[in-house]
Amino acid sequence: MQAIRSILVVIEPEHAESLALKRAKLIAGVTQAHLHLLVCDKKHDHAGMLGVLKAALLADGYSVTTEQAWNESLHETIIDVQQAEGCGLVIKQHFPDSSLKKALLTPADWKLLRHCPTPVLLVKTSASWKDRVILVAVDVGNADGEHRHLHTKLIDHGYDIASLAKGHLHVIAAHPSPMLSAADPTLQLSETIEARYREQCRAFQAEFDIDDAHLHVEEGPADVLIPFMAHKLQAAVTVIGTVARTGLSGALIGNTAEVVLDALESDVLVLKPQEVEDHLVELAVKH
Repeated sequence: MQAIRSILVVIEPEHAESLALKRAKLIAGVTQAHLHLLVCDKKHDHAGMLGVLKAALLADGYSVTTEQAWNESLHETIIDVQQAEGCGLVIKQHFPDSSLKKALLTPADWKLLRHCPTPVLLVKTSASWKDRVILVAVDVGNADGEHRHLHTKLIDHGYDIASLAKGHLHVIAAHPSPMLSAADPTLQLSETIEARYREQCRAFQAEFDIDDAHLHVEEGPADVLIPFMAHKLQAAVTVIGTVARTGLSGALIGNTAEVVLDALESDVLVLKPQEVEDHLVELAVKH
């Protein structure tokens, strides 16, 4: 996150108090990143409001530019501008549709998370990040190259956010329950699964310098455990990664992430492996 030179901040004109901008100022205040404020609107009649925001930010010492744009849909507009401006992070506030769908992300948010080549920070709460827990979700059981690179990225971003928010990094690692039908006998017993997983966790802890007090190893489905642990620790931000499902460029986020994101009460930072980001850049360029 320290390497991010430019942040795209999606501004919603009808919401005066921009939580996305609040988070962007916190990050840019530490990293000195440039802020590019974007209003996605066909009418282009928000120059006055953007001018006021820009003047206030410049007065506070931030580097800032503004833009009004529209191309087909909200997520396509955001990605077009992100690509054109070379922004390394997109920050957008999540606005619940209705009380019935209060937790659920809007289709526009989902499409942005699936197709955006860079990390996306979805702001779901107004609470301060200061002195709070930053929770990183990892899949320690998957040690293939793609997952290993993603783990490094997740932990690095987690440490960066904890550092700039003066918070505390915690890691949640969910491991599968026993499967009586498993061909490998060690996957049939809870004790042997946990023992094997703990062993993998120790290697992970040594690599990333995470002590036992900050690692939470739980048995069960990740889509239940991650929101549960985020709630229990009162996490300010949950950092999760998504790995591509081969051949499905339009469905980069697996079911676990979809359920997790809707259930989380914290802000969410979504990261993708480098290979996936590269693929999405190609798609964005072709588009």
